[in-house]
Amino acid sequence: MLILILASVIGLYMAWNIGANDVANAMGTSVGSRALTFRQAVILAGIFEFAGAVLVGSHVTDTVRKGIVNPMAFVDEPQLLIYGMLAALIASALWLHLASHLGQPVSTTHSIVGSIFGFGLITGGAVKWATMGSIVASWIISPLVSGLIGFFLFMFVRKMIFSSRRPNAAAARIAPYFITLVVAILCLSLIYKGLKNLHLNLPLPTALLVSISIGAVVGVAAYFHFTHRRGEASTLKDHMDAEHIFKYLQVTTACYIAFAHGANDVANAVGPLAAIHSVYTTGEVSMKVQMPMWILLIGGGGIVLGLAMFGRRVMETIGKKITDMTPSRGFSAEFSAATTVLVCSKIGLPVSTTHALVGAVIGVGLARGLAALQMQTVKKIYGSWLATIPATAGLTILFFLLAKWFLIP
Repeated sequence: MLILILASVIGLYMAWNIGANDVANAMGTSVGSRALTFRQAVILAGIFEFAGAVLVGSHVTDTVRKGIVNPMAFVDEPQLLIYGMLAALIASALWLHLASHLGQPVSTTHSIVGSIFGFGLITGGAVKWATMGSIVASWIISPLVSGLIGFFLFMFVRKMIFSSRRPNAAAARIAPYFITLVVAILCLSLIYKGLKNLHLNLPLPTALLVSISIGAVVGVAAYFHFTHRRGEASTLKDHMDAEHIFKYLQVTTACYIAFAHGANDVANAVGPLAAIHSVYTTGEVSMKVQMPMWILLIGGGGIVLGLAMFGRRVMETIGKKITDMTPSRGFSAEFSAATTVLVCSKIGLPVSTTHALVGAVIGVGLARGLAALQMQTVKKIYGSWLATIPATAGLTILFFLLAKWFLIP
């Protein structure tokens, strides 16, 4: 029982660090552009993260996250799996804590993957090198793809709206099309990624039809709203300026990212805890294990607490220290990241929301010229990405050896 209590505490600590790092960087552009205050970001992210984690979070998780090692290698010694998962949780949580303290956005998925990788190395488990190779490739693919999307999207926004003679009127005219696209993409994302546990296995044509239809309905409503506003020049100028319109688009996209993150990445915090719980209660090792609701509550609650208590530093890095943010730039970055995660997930590429978002922010900054980027910050961020897997693997090996030394007869 002591092992299970200890694992629960460490799982909560891991979730706390995920909130401080992953969720904070998802909301960073909204805070940096002043579309949201820090308190508003915490409240919205808390609601959507917790809802995603608890309502549609993974109820069945791989015993060993992302299939890095074969859990059946520990059938004869299940206690090794318990201590390995504990070591992985501690290592990844400490790495995330250090990164958050330094204000560096790193991938929590890669943190736990690196930890499991270290566990596989030290125990001689069957490490799946092809999986590790695809993860390393994602360091380049996801930020590059999202960066390109962010670059061209913001170039379009700047040319069609902010370079026009009347940016407010141009924004009001073009906004309904953006809204249609945003709502359609977010609905498609939820159907394919965020709501996977509702088993919405719709064929692609059906999913596209549903998503586009919902987007079109919302877009038409926005069209009539903005048409009415365009007839009130002073109201449009004072209250519906171009950046104000993009503020709502940005906040909507940020809430989606928070919901999808809670639904899909809660297993990063409590997947090893679920594995420990399964071995502890059944005495057996399984390829897949159930995720009890109390474990999901630990994951969702810890994520919200971490964001509120320790998320400000990472938010400042994403929102202020890479490039100057406005709602239109923040929307371009968040929409690009969400689209990249959706597309790459569907074609089977393991991508990090963090990497996609940072890449998109850099792409938006490059659309204004290289001088708009703070390259020193970019170098530090990429350095922390490269260090994540070897650092967490090394820490896991250290903690696992300590556990074997002191706990295993």
